[in-house]
Amino acid sequence: MTNKVSIQKIVAVSDALLAITDDVKILRNIAWEDHVQQEFFRYDAQRLPFVEYPKYDAAPILARIAAVRKEIAEVPHIKKYASRIADKLESSAYLLATRGTPAFFEHSKDLYGEPTNELENGSSTIIDLANHFDRLFDRVKQEDLGAAVEMPSVSAETLAQKMREAVDQMFGEHAPEVVMDPSLASNALAGRRRIAIRPIAQFNDKDVDQLIQHEAFVHVATSINGHLQPYLKILVEGHAGTTATQEGLAVFAEFITGNIDLDRLRRLSDRVIAIQHAIDGADFIDVYRYFLEKTDHPEQSFQNAKRVFRGGVMTGGAPFTKDIVYLEGLADVHNFLR
Repeated sequence: MTNKVSIQKIVAVSDALLAITDDVKILRNIAWEDHVQQEFFRYDAQRLPFVEYPKYDAAPILARIAAVRKEIAEVPHIKKYASRIADKLESSAYLLATRGTPAFFEHSKDLYGEPTNELENGSSTIIDLANHFDRLFDRVKQEDLGAAVEMPSVSAETLAQKMREAVDQMFGEHAPEVVMDPSLASNALAGRRRIAIRPIAQFNDKDVDQLIQHEAFVHVATSINGHLQPYLKILVEGHAGTTATQEGLAVFAEFITGNIDLDRLRRLSDRVIAIQHAIDGADFIDVYRYFLEKTDHPEQSFQNAKRVFRGGVMTGGAPFTKDIVYLEGLADVHNFLR
């Protein structure tokens, strides 16, 4: 195989995988509508949310992946790399096809793992790390460490303006649009073309700096870099196979720029612990109350619980496990660079 033919085949595989990623966007397909939260509080947080997902036919996606695998077999240069992406896209299709069922959890584990997975050091698990941080927070939460507690005083619109200034300065003509999106489960979500912010969210100054480092200077930068690659356009898209590294880099960026604090680490740890509670059988209301004890903030507690149960089963046992990757990724990136 000549170099020219080889490059053509590699580009064809990359383009085919990229086209498939558009049809297996996980977060947008497990998002909840606003009325779910409104109904939950209308019943005083005593009734499990009801979320109905539209039918997702995985068969066409699986057929396209099978066809791409035949192309991958002809290009040994990228066989391992491309096959790994195909595996993740396949699991993503199965995940979306099983929303609201116990099988959803099995595919979530394939994509993101679960809290009892071992870290790279082989001597501890993700849930061990989360529990370790949780114990540390319990020891120091009553102590006066000399830092004033920052109350949320920055509106979503103010954050958006600061984000626009940051991305315009960093990326120039490639800067993404900054928009409001009420459907977000997180406070912000970034891609190459846009950074979305939840309009009812409130932030403090530390949050603003964290989000700029995390969403703009890691996630957006990675996507723009992929877009500017001459051949492997698949690098423009995030998928489940890159999530742990991407989120680990993003949280590490917060750390090395001095924009992470104990409260941020506590939130990341709480998410892991909450996922384990759900795996062990806690339902949505149980997990909501767990977060409420931590924050005393009903709306934020609902949003946190939603992150655990989106796509899964409200009665427990089958959560969405993506949020374990923040601590896992941070540990892996730190250990790699150490």
